[in-house]
Amino acid sequence: MIAVIVNPVAGSGLAATVGQKVDALLTQRDVTHTMLYTQRAGHATELAKACAAEGVETVLSVGGDGTLNETAAGLVGTQTALGIIPAGTGNDFIKALGTPRKWDEALAYILQNPAHPLDTGMVNDTFFINVCGAGFDVMVLDYANKAKKRVRGIWPYLYGVLAAIRAFKPFAMQVEIGDDIRLDGKYMICTIANGTTIGGGIPILPIANVADGLLDIMVVDTVAPWRIPFYLPALLGGKLLKKSIAHHYRTDKCALISHNMRLNMDGEIVPMESARFTVRPASLLTHWPGSGAAGT
Repeated sequence: MIAVIVNPVAGSGLAATVGQKVDALLTQRDVTHTMLYTQRAGHATELAKACAAEGVETVLSVGGDGTLNETAAGLVGTQTALGIIPAGTGNDFIKALGTPRKWDEALAYILQNPAHPLDTGMVNDTFFINVCGAGFDVMVLDYANKAKKRVRGIWPYLYGVLAAIRAFKPFAMQVEIGDDIRLDGKYMICTIANGTTIGGGIPILPIANVADGLLDIMVVDTVAPWRIPFYLPALLGGKLLKKSIAHHYRTDKCALISHNMRLNMDGEIVPMESARFTVRPASLLTHWPGSGAAGT
């Protein structure tokens, strides 16, 4: 039995169209399924939890990363598998998994292959699956969200990067990594990653692995605003860690403290003063090519 959760407004309506196509194809192949449509924020989590309680074998998430996050939050820790049908604006998490980007290829993979476990994370008491962070990238998201009404894919985020450069100011942060490392200073970025990509395709931490039981942390030193453009090719090309201003750590827990902090949690911006991150190893069954795909 398959349940299909569709966010009809994701991807400026693309998910609604893809949902209809998924329904038609499953019907054509005589696959027993039910179609469920979200009506409000958090609804996908409620629907997914109900599906897991009923013993549904696989739940398909049709939408973007927001729909995926909510659906996964309802399935984490259960024996119901998550299948991802990308139909949103950015579709970042599939890039860490190697999931096909076309809806029909993604569906074919799900129908033909078993699910594998992967890691998820928690921020305080809130679920996350992809990437969190504070600093410059949150400013980028602010501007990008405004541009999403006009363009899709990576273009809103490229605009956001350029706009954020003009408004950037250093962020005072305290970063606690594991039990032994303490950082206290002004930084440009602090990224906590399970997945690899943000902003519709920016490989913020391409070495992260969704099945290694650890979180990848990147802390980037502050530079003068006029120097930021010189680092953009490295950021957009997934090579920022090769620069001396970027520092990488792996851990199963960390904390980030910053006054008036606005935290990016899987693309949603949430204000808070402190955030404690923990990893939940192998906590979600997902139809994906397996651990060998992580970081691709």
